[in-house]
Amino acid sequence: MKSARMRALFLLLALLPGLPVQAAESNPAKPGASTASPSAVAPQALARFLDLAGVRLLCEQAAPLLQNGFPAEQQARLGEAFAADRLCGDLAARLAPQVNAEQLQEAERLLDSPLARRFTEVEREVGESGAEGLAQYRAQLGDRPPRPERLALIKRLDASARTSELAALLRYEMGKTQALLALWARNQDLDEAALAKQTASQAEKLRESSRQGVESYMLYAYRQQPSGQLAAYAELYERPEVSDLLRACVALLPEVFAARRAALK
Repeated sequence: MKSARMRALFLLLALLPGLPVQAAESNPAKPGASTASPSAVAPQALARFLDLAGVRLLCEQAAPLLQNGFPAEQQARLGEAFAADRLCGDLAARLAPQVNAEQLQEAERLLDSPLARRFTEVEREVGESGAEGLAQYRAQLGDRPPRPERLALIKRLDASARTSELAALLRYEMGKTQALLALWARNQDLDEAALAKQTASQAEKLRESSRQGVESYMLYAYRQQPSGQLAAYAELYERPEVSDLLRACVALLPEVFAARRAALK
Protein backbone atom coordinates (compact mmCIF):
# COMPACT_ATOMS: atom_id res chain seq x y z
CA MET A 1 0.00 0.00 0.00
CA LYS A 2 1.47 3.33 -1.04
CA SER A 3 1.15 6.07 1.59
CA ALA A 4 -1.24 8.94 0.98
CA ARG A 5 1.28 11.76 1.01
CA MET A 6 3.43 10.01 -1.59
CA ARG A 7 0.47 9.92 -3.96
CA ALA A 8 0.76 13.69 -3.65
CA LEU A 9 4.40 13.35 -4.66
CA PHE A 10 3.44 11.18 -7.63
CA LEU A 11 0.93 13.71 -8.97
CA LEU A 12 3.24 16.62 -8.18
CA LEU A 13 6.01 15.07 -10.26
CA ALA A 14 3.56 14.54 -13.10
CA LEU A 15 2.48 18.19 -13.03
CA LEU A 16 5.74 20.02 -12.32
CA PRO A 17 8.15 20.40 -15.22
CA GLY A 18 11.73 19.54 -14.39
CA LEU A 19 13.92 22.59 -14.05
CA PRO A 20 16.99 22.39 -16.25
CA VAL A 21 20.04 22.00 -14.05
CA GLN A 22 23.15 23.46 -15.59
CA ALA A 23 26.70 22.47 -14.81
CA ALA A 24 30.04 24.03 -15.66
CA GLU A 25 33.40 22.32 -15.22
CA SER A 26 35.78 21.50 -12.37
CA ASN A 27 36.98 18.65 -10.13
CA PRO A 28 37.09 17.93 -6.24
CA ALA A 29 36.15 14.92 -4.01
CA LYS A 30 33.14 13.13 -2.55
CA PRO A 31 31.81 12.84 1.00
CA GLY A 32 30.26 9.78 2.61
CA ALA A 33 29.41 8.46 6.06
CA SER A 34 27.00 6.18 7.88
CA THR A 35 26.16 5.48 11.47
CA ALA A 36 25.76 1.99 12.83
CA SER A 37 23.37 0.96 15.60
CA PRO A 38 22.89 -2.27 17.54
CA SER A 39 20.17 -4.76 16.47
CA ALA A 40 20.52 -3.68 12.85
CA VAL A 41 18.01 -5.22 10.44
CA ALA A 42 18.69 -6.90 7.11
CA PRO A 43 18.29 -4.60 4.08
CA GLN A 44 15.47 -6.81 2.71
CA ALA A 45 13.45 -6.15 5.88
CA LEU A 46 13.16 -2.48 4.92
CA ALA A 47 11.17 -3.14 1.73
CA ARG A 48 7.76 -2.79 3.39
CA PHE A 49 8.71 0.42 5.20
CA LEU A 50 10.06 1.97 1.98
CA ASP A 51 6.79 1.04 0.27
CA LEU A 52 4.55 2.34 3.06
CA ALA A 53 6.61 5.53 3.40
CA GLY A 54 6.35 6.11 -0.34
CA VAL A 55 10.09 6.00 -0.93
CA ARG A 56 9.61 3.03 -3.24
CA LEU A 57 7.34 5.20 -5.38
CA LEU A 58 10.05 7.86 -5.51
CA CYS A 59 12.50 5.21 -6.72
CA GLU A 60 9.99 4.17 -9.38
CA GLN A 61 9.72 7.73 -10.71
CA ALA A 62 13.47 8.30 -11.12
CA ALA A 63 14.02 6.50 -14.43
CA PRO A 64 10.92 7.92 -16.20
CA LEU A 65 11.93 11.46 -15.18
CA LEU A 66 15.48 10.92 -16.38
CA GLN A 67 14.71 9.09 -19.64
CA ASN A 68 12.47 11.78 -21.07
CA GLY A 69 13.93 13.19 -24.30
CA PHE A 70 16.68 10.61 -24.78
CA PRO A 71 16.85 8.14 -27.70
CA ALA A 72 15.60 4.60 -27.09
CA GLU A 73 19.05 3.04 -26.70
CA GLN A 74 20.09 5.55 -24.05
CA GLN A 75 16.70 5.28 -22.35
CA ALA A 76 17.30 1.55 -21.88
CA ARG A 77 20.72 2.18 -20.33
CA LEU A 78 19.36 4.86 -18.00
CA GLY A 79 16.40 2.70 -17.09
CA GLU A 80 18.71 -0.12 -16.05
CA ALA A 81 21.06 2.13 -14.05
CA PHE A 82 18.20 3.91 -12.25
CA ALA A 83 15.80 0.99 -11.91
CA ALA A 84 13.63 1.16 -8.80
CA ASP A 85 14.98 -2.13 -7.45
CA ARG A 86 18.55 -0.86 -7.73
CA LEU A 87 17.80 2.49 -6.09
CA CYS A 88 15.73 1.09 -3.24
CA GLY A 89 18.10 -1.83 -2.77
CA ASP A 90 21.08 0.49 -2.45
CA LEU A 91 19.15 2.78 -0.09
CA ALA A 92 18.09 -0.17 2.07
CA ALA A 93 21.68 -1.43 2.29
CA ARG A 94 22.86 2.01 3.48
CA LEU A 95 19.91 2.50 5.84
CA ALA A 96 19.84 -0.95 7.46
CA PRO A 97 22.80 -0.41 9.85
CA GLN A 98 20.96 2.58 11.35
CA VAL A 99 17.69 0.73 12.05
CA ASN A 100 16.66 -1.72 14.75
CA ALA A 101 13.84 -4.23 14.47
CA GLU A 102 11.61 -2.62 17.12
CA GLN A 103 11.80 0.80 15.48
CA LEU A 104 11.04 -0.66 12.07
CA GLN A 105 8.06 -2.64 13.33
CA GLU A 106 6.54 0.42 15.01
CA ALA A 107 7.12 2.62 11.94
CA GLU A 108 5.34 0.07 9.76
CA ARG A 109 2.45 -0.15 12.23
CA LEU A 110 2.00 3.63 12.20
CA LEU A 111 2.19 3.94 8.42
CA ASP A 112 -0.34 1.13 7.97
CA SER A 113 -2.71 2.39 10.68
CA PRO A 114 -6.42 3.08 10.04
CA LEU A 115 -5.65 6.82 10.00
CA ALA A 116 -2.98 6.42 7.31
CA ARG A 117 -5.29 4.15 5.32
CA ARG A 118 -8.06 6.75 5.49
CA PHE A 119 -5.80 9.39 3.99
CA THR A 120 -4.66 6.92 1.36
CA GLU A 121 -8.27 6.47 0.29
CA VAL A 122 -8.74 10.25 0.05
CA GLU A 123 -5.64 10.47 -2.15
CA ARG A 124 -6.86 7.60 -4.31
CA GLU A 125 -10.13 9.40 -4.95
CA VAL A 126 -8.27 12.57 -5.96
CA GLY A 127 -5.97 10.60 -8.24
CA GLU A 128 -8.90 8.95 -9.99
CA SER A 129 -10.60 12.29 -10.65
CA GLY A 130 -7.53 13.53 -12.53
CA ALA A 131 -5.67 16.82 -12.45
CA GLU A 132 -8.46 19.06 -13.74
CA GLY A 133 -10.04 19.68 -10.34
CA LEU A 134 -6.64 20.44 -8.84
CA ALA A 135 -5.83 22.91 -11.63
CA GLN A 136 -9.14 24.71 -11.06
CA TYR A 137 -8.55 24.80 -7.33
CA ARG A 138 -5.07 26.25 -7.77
CA ALA A 139 -6.42 28.94 -10.09
CA GLN A 140 -8.81 30.06 -7.34
CA LEU A 141 -6.27 30.11 -4.52
CA GLY A 142 -5.23 33.71 -5.19
CA ASP A 143 -8.79 34.97 -4.75
CA ARG A 144 -9.78 32.49 -2.05
CA PRO A 145 -6.72 31.76 0.08
CA PRO A 146 -6.95 29.10 2.78
CA ARG A 147 -7.43 30.01 6.42
CA PRO A 148 -4.04 30.69 8.04
CA GLU A 149 -4.55 27.93 10.63
CA ARG A 150 -5.42 25.43 7.88
CA LEU A 151 -2.36 26.37 5.84
CA ALA A 152 -0.22 26.02 8.97
CA LEU A 153 -1.51 22.45 9.40
CA ILE A 154 -0.70 21.63 5.78
CA LYS A 155 2.80 23.07 6.18
CA ARG A 156 3.25 20.99 9.32
CA LEU A 157 2.16 17.80 7.53
CA ASP A 158 4.41 18.53 4.56
CA ALA A 159 7.38 19.16 6.83
CA SER A 160 6.84 16.05 8.95
CA ALA A 161 6.15 13.77 5.97
CA ARG A 162 8.98 15.42 3.98
CA THR A 163 6.84 15.33 0.84
CA SER A 164 8.09 18.47 -0.89
CA GLU A 165 11.62 17.77 0.36
CA LEU A 166 11.58 14.35 -1.33
CA ALA A 167 9.99 15.74 -4.50
CA ALA A 168 12.64 18.46 -4.73
CA LEU A 169 15.43 15.99 -4.00
CA LEU A 170 14.32 13.66 -6.78
CA ARG A 171 13.97 16.47 -9.31
CA TYR A 172 17.35 17.91 -8.32
CA GLU A 173 19.18 14.59 -8.52
CA MET A 174 17.65 13.81 -11.90
CA GLY A 175 18.57 17.30 -13.09
CA LYS A 176 22.16 16.79 -11.93
CA THR A 177 22.26 13.50 -13.81
CA GLN A 178 20.98 15.14 -16.99
CA ALA A 179 23.58 17.89 -16.60
CA LEU A 180 26.33 15.29 -16.27
CA LEU A 181 25.07 13.42 -19.33
CA ALA A 182 25.17 16.68 -21.28
CA LEU A 183 28.78 17.24 -20.20
CA TRP A 184 29.75 13.72 -21.23
CA ALA A 185 28.21 14.33 -24.65
CA ARG A 186 30.71 17.22 -24.99
CA ASN A 187 33.61 15.06 -23.77
CA GLN A 188 33.68 16.94 -20.44
CA ASP A 189 33.27 15.65 -16.90
CA LEU A 190 32.72 16.68 -13.27
CA ASP A 191 33.11 14.73 -10.06
CA GLU A 192 30.24 14.69 -7.56
CA ALA A 193 31.55 17.53 -5.40
CA ALA A 194 32.00 19.83 -8.38
CA LEU A 195 28.66 18.78 -9.86
CA ALA A 196 26.90 19.65 -6.59
CA LYS A 197 28.68 23.01 -6.43
CA GLN A 198 27.82 23.92 -10.00
CA THR A 199 24.14 22.97 -9.67
CA ALA A 200 23.54 24.25 -6.12
CA SER A 201 21.75 27.40 -7.31
CA GLN A 202 18.98 25.26 -8.79
CA ALA A 203 18.27 23.44 -5.52
CA GLU A 204 16.44 26.34 -3.84
CA LYS A 205 14.24 26.93 -6.91
CA LEU A 206 13.27 23.28 -6.91
CA ARG A 207 12.54 23.32 -3.19
CA GLU A 208 10.30 26.37 -3.52
CA SER A 209 8.34 25.12 -6.55
CA SER A 210 7.96 21.69 -4.93
CA ARG A 211 6.75 23.26 -1.68
CA GLN A 212 4.15 25.35 -3.50
CA GLY A 213 2.99 22.37 -5.52
CA VAL A 214 2.70 20.08 -2.50
CA GLU A 215 0.90 22.64 -0.36
CA SER A 216 -1.73 23.41 -2.99
CA TYR A 217 -2.15 19.70 -3.67
CA MET A 218 -2.64 18.88 0.01
CA LEU A 219 -5.04 21.79 0.49
CA TYR A 220 -7.13 20.40 -2.35
CA ALA A 221 -6.87 16.71 -1.51
CA TYR A 222 -7.62 17.16 2.20
CA ARG A 223 -10.13 20.00 1.87
CA GLN A 224 -12.94 17.90 3.39
CA GLN A 225 -10.82 16.35 6.14
CA PRO A 226 -11.31 17.79 9.65
CA SER A 227 -8.37 19.74 11.00
CA GLY A 228 -8.13 17.36 13.95
CA GLN A 229 -7.55 14.48 11.55
CA LEU A 230 -4.88 16.46 9.70
CA ALA A 231 -3.12 17.21 12.97
CA ALA A 232 -3.26 13.54 13.97
CA TYR A 233 -1.83 12.55 10.60
CA ALA A 234 1.03 15.02 10.99
CA GLU A 235 1.67 13.63 14.49
CA LEU A 236 2.02 10.17 12.98
CA TYR A 237 4.95 11.36 10.86
CA GLU A 238 6.39 13.28 13.80
CA ARG A 239 6.75 10.09 15.83
CA PRO A 240 10.50 9.37 16.12
CA GLU A 241 10.10 5.84 14.77
CA VAL A 242 8.91 7.32 11.47
CA SER A 243 10.66 10.69 11.41
CA ASP A 244 14.11 9.27 12.15
CA LEU A 245 13.83 6.79 9.29
CA LEU A 246 12.55 9.42 6.86
CA ARG A 247 15.34 11.80 7.88
CA ALA A 248 17.89 9.07 7.23
CA CYS A 249 16.36 8.33 3.82
CA VAL A 250 16.61 11.99 2.81
CA ALA A 251 20.24 12.09 3.95
CA LEU A 252 21.20 8.88 2.14
CA LEU A 253 19.37 9.30 -1.15
CA PRO A 254 21.95 11.72 -2.64
CA GLU A 255 24.62 9.06 -2.04
CA VAL A 256 22.41 6.50 -3.78
CA PHE A 257 21.94 8.71 -6.84
CA ALA A 258 25.65 9.53 -6.92
CA ALA A 259 26.44 5.80 -6.96
CA ARG A 260 24.03 5.29 -9.85
CA ARG A 261 25.67 8.12 -11.81
CA ALA A 262 29.06 6.52 -11.20
CA ALA A 263 27.69 3.26 -12.60
CA LEU A 264 26.93 5.03 -15.89
CA LYS A 265 30.60 5.84 -16.51
